[in-house]
Amino acid sequence: MDKKLLADLIRFNGIETAFTDAWGNATEVKEQDQLKLLAALGFAIDNDPLAAAQLAERQKLHWLEPLDPVSVQQQSAEQQYRLQIRLPIDEVHQQLTVTLTTEQGQTHAFSYSAIDAELSGVMLLDDTEYQQYEHSFNFDLPLGYHQLSLAIEGDDEVYQQSLIITPERCFQPQQFQTQKQWGVSVQLYGLKSDSNWGIGDFADLGRLVSYLAKQGADFVGLNPIHALYPAMPESASPYSPSSRRWLNIIYLSVPQMPGFADCLQTAALVNAPHFVEAVQAQRSKDWVDYSGVMQLKLPALKTLFHWFTEHQQANPKLAADFAAFKQQGGDSLRQLALYDALHMHLIAKDPHAWGWPNWPEQYRDAHSEAVQQFAAANQDDIEFFSYLQFCAQQQLATVQQQAKASGMLLGLYRDLAVGVSEASTEIWSNPDLYCRNASVGAPPDILGPKGQNWGLPPMLPYQLFRQAYRPMIELFRANMQDSGALRIDHVMALLRLWWVPKGAQSAGEGAYIYYPIMDLLGILALESQRQQAVVIGEDLGTVPDGIFELLQQFGMYSYRIFFFEQAEDGGYISTAHYPVQAMSALTTHDMPTLIGFWHCSDLKLGLKLGLYTEEILPGLYADRHKAKQRILDSLHGHHALPADYPRSVENLGMDRTLNYALQQHLAKGSCQLLCLQLEDWMEMLEPVNVPGTSDEYANWRRKLSMTLEQLESAGHISAHLQNLTANRRSGLYS
Repeated sequence: MDKKLLADLIRFNGIETAFTDAWGNATEVKEQDQLKLLAALGFAIDNDPLAAAQLAERQKLHWLEPLDPVSVQQQSAEQQYRLQIRLPIDEVHQQLTVTLTTEQGQTHAFSYSAIDAELSGVMLLDDTEYQQYEHSFNFDLPLGYHQLSLAIEGDDEVYQQSLIITPERCFQPQQFQTQKQWGVSVQLYGLKSDSNWGIGDFADLGRLVSYLAKQGADFVGLNPIHALYPAMPESASPYSPSSRRWLNIIYLSVPQMPGFADCLQTAALVNAPHFVEAVQAQRSKDWVDYSGVMQLKLPALKTLFHWFTEHQQANPKLAADFAAFKQQGGDSLRQLALYDALHMHLIAKDPHAWGWPNWPEQYRDAHSEAVQQFAAANQDDIEFFSYLQFCAQQQLATVQQQAKASGMLLGLYRDLAVGVSEASTEIWSNPDLYCRNASVGAPPDILGPKGQNWGLPPMLPYQLFRQAYRPMIELFRANMQDSGALRIDHVMALLRLWWVPKGAQSAGEGAYIYYPIMDLLGILALESQRQQAVVIGEDLGTVPDGIFELLQQFGMYSYRIFFFEQAEDGGYISTAHYPVQAMSALTTHDMPTLIGFWHCSDLKLGLKLGLYTEEILPGLYADRHKAKQRILDSLHGHHALPADYPRSVENLGMDRTLNYALQQHLAKGSCQLLCLQLEDWMEMLEPVNVPGTSDEYANWRRKLSMTLEQLESAGHISAHLQNLTANRRSGLYS
């Protein structure tokens, strides 16, 4: 391809051709990988004239529209805002009438000629010169989503723009100024109890919240609880969801459903001896059997839905709340329920109907006549899945209310996944927004030495802009609902995403594509303030210069993982020197447990799964041995271990003293938030997830080794948590 044309295409599409990798090395993106990405974006890379015409057509689309579909601007103390207008040169003298309608319904209007504003751009298209002008106007605008209308003299059409006025920073509670907080992260599915049906549920979550609140915890962090696939339960990764706006119905506690105590049909089902035995069998398993659990829950949920439909008149508030929920959920809720109903119908006929890309042709378009005919004929099933979403939201809200009533400052914190799977409802209902010829991933880094391909089609930045950022607004808002904080997985995605073209031999054959980070951060701050939710940005992996400072500027909390916080000499940075505006942790769901790390079980497992080779393993063991000694040195240096505890890692296994000392050491650090993991209190070995694997390891299935009842009666854990609370409040390192 012509070099100038290639450069123009790269610049237009926001592709980064050089970056600094996770180890600080300058890295160039190969030209062949640049071309593959351009092909994924729809450009004819083997036909220069056609590629040039495609570029011109996309540029033309921008210049032919007088107004951008959206403008995101930070609230101005001077009450001054900007308006960009693009017009053909022969229209720049026309009178322009602008009407601004605020979210609250107030209107402001003014008129001017573009020629009186500041010229900020010029473009020649098809022998016509287009000019862009920037006009400043003054109004006292509140934060929020406003509508701007433009009428041009001599033009019958009225042009619209969403004007979003945002705050400077995300929400931060006043209590953060006087006290530091701690909490846990939990894989909800992994909770064990004497009452659940083989998977952790919202009732278990409520019980865990009550226990932890008594120990002084301020939050419980959840794995993504996004909607997955009821018809295909084994697609269980919380980071490959069907919809990030809605909830995973497998977490419903059936006994907490409306009508459970009154429905005779449900009672007959769940009290049958074979059903009781099946529930007990699922409860006793050490790994979640998603299919088995769903086979138990769906029939019971169906009987309770029918009870609801038959008793609506006797439960007017419940019926009214459900009706309001459906109205608020709108098309998004209906599309999810329709997808789940249709998927259930198709997979009953063909077990290989894994998602809409391989459904019969007539069902691949969410708006096709065949899909609408199915919807009309299966209203009861659509209503059923809508009702389950309603009940899930109610149960989650109840837990959050319980957390706050128990004294937790934040209560629940939700986790927003970076994308959706190719078979998702989100892509089925809004295909223009996504690039299905590429997937999101990461170049080689500490967590994934071979790079990672997550199989998630990325959003197209320009399409996101053309849709006035509505998909992101809805995602932020939905995931902040009924929570005190939101963790954004791979927060660098707001700036750039690593795209891997389909057919690439490895995840390293990709490049970063940029997103409008300032607009997205502004919207995030607005929703954060409205929902009173703290925002935590997971900034691990390959982090570009300046991203940490930008997150700090917007009031977001960074991530600090103890094992990654090493100085140039290999020693571990004192936790007293961690940034205050951050959340510290020892490990994450993508890392080994504390015992797993210390005993190198992750390296042994990596060799078994093909992530490491025999040749590199000795070096990895040697590095781990050095790291362990440095950790031990750091703990002794901070007097976090008894004076008579061994000072050499030779033949030193991880015991409870060392395990808990690491956690208390972090508790004394300077970060505002501390997040620990239940499995480390329980001294577990197996990891939750092994990055870079799919079927090789049973990811997202491992349960905790203790039931909630056993946890509540474990005196050594309660004492440990009381010490955590004391160290968070008064035991800080100076």
